[in-house]
Amino acid sequence: MIPTQGPSGTAPTYAAVLRAPHYLPIFIANALSLWGDYIARVTVAAVVYDRTRSPLATATTLAVSLLPTFFGRSLVGPIVDRFPYKWVLIWSHLLRALCVLGLIGFVMTHSPLWALFVVLFALEAIGGASTASNMVLLTDLFEDRHLYARAVGLGAMSEQFNQAIGLAIGGGLVALLGPGTGLVFDLLTFLAAAAVIFVVVPLHPVTGQRGKGLRGFVADLASAGRDLARHPVLARLVTLSAVAGLAIAAPEALAIPIANQNGWGGWGGVLMAAPIIGACIGIVLIGRLHVQAQNRLIVPLAIAMPLPLLAVALHPPIGVVVGLFVLSGVFQAFMVPLQATFTLVTEPEMRGRIFSLAGSVSVAAAGASFLAAGWLGQHTNPYLGVAICAAAALALVGLLALTWPHRRVSRAVDRAYAPATTSPSSSSRAA
Repeated sequence: MIPTQGPSGTAPTYAAVLRAPHYLPIFIANALSLWGDYIARVTVAAVVYDRTRSPLATATTLAVSLLPTFFGRSLVGPIVDRFPYKWVLIWSHLLRALCVLGLIGFVMTHSPLWALFVVLFALEAIGGASTASNMVLLTDLFEDRHLYARAVGLGAMSEQFNQAIGLAIGGGLVALLGPGTGLVFDLLTFLAAAAVIFVVVPLHPVTGQRGKGLRGFVADLASAGRDLARHPVLARLVTLSAVAGLAIAAPEALAIPIANQNGWGGWGGVLMAAPIIGACIGIVLIGRLHVQAQNRLIVPLAIAMPLPLLAVALHPPIGVVVGLFVLSGVFQAFMVPLQATFTLVTEPEMRGRIFSLAGSVSVAAAGASFLAAGWLGQHTNPYLGVAICAAAALALVGLLALTWPHRRVSRAVDRAYAPATTSPSSSSRAA
């Protein structure tokens, strides 16, 4: 049996998570998929900036990469609840590989920017199904919820780390070898991820009640929306994630313009990766705490996260900007307990559609944040754009903190992390 607790009742170790059956190859496949996502984003963003020299156009590219994810996640929730997530994952990877082929053709032939945006839109829309399926898969792999919480932390750290790798690789490949090379690498990551999922992931039949036909599909979406909006804990968690996204998105949206103003040229991807590196550090630190302590830190860390970015308004040297981005990323660790608690509070039979709907809200907020940051960077300067977004996020998080339901969240955490034997339905999908 895999040990799920560290010494003296501390959090389970990352080694225990990686020893879980099937998890390590799935972990690697997710990393490859993330590399592909972010290599595509930074490659297309760099192409757009090279052609336009416009911060707004560059930020719009990043927003376009998120907007379809909003529609994809909103609409694929019931699909994830209807089909085995193994096949949803495989087909989403293969279809995204096909989209990358289209991007390669358009970049190499210098097609109009709208053509790049259309293919990027399709690529990211398809990714919505993969994200929701991965979340359901993770809940099936870890019936011990403390081990699950540790897996969420490891997954979040890996996600941040692999975003940094994808951005850095994408930026470096564009600078050194041109955009076509980066997109070929992107294509290979999606094909490899599909192969891993095909070989490793077990096939589980779907369970639970689902509406029939198109009318039932729409009814399932409406039911998920009502349940999410009315839930006293889930609704607050989603709202916090959405408003904090304004400060999380701004550094990435304006990193390339800031880097170009300082003569870094094609190395904007490295600056984009700075807050992600900070997030990895924060995830390691918060992962050492008990789940209740992690959840008590959600609001304080969310308030602290925008503060370092306010100093960017002073137009500091590029090295200082990197440090401020990293520090802000450290405080982004509040997203780990937020995501884990959100997942476990949601009813198992509704997880596909609830995860997708909640994810679409956060993605929509992030897309709007990219556009806002780009518009501010265009009409002021990239440094001031980051600082204004941080100030707005700080005000919104502060207002939410005034009415935060601390007791409700604490009780929800206690129920969510109760031993699996007290909640038989929690493993119904894994049966």
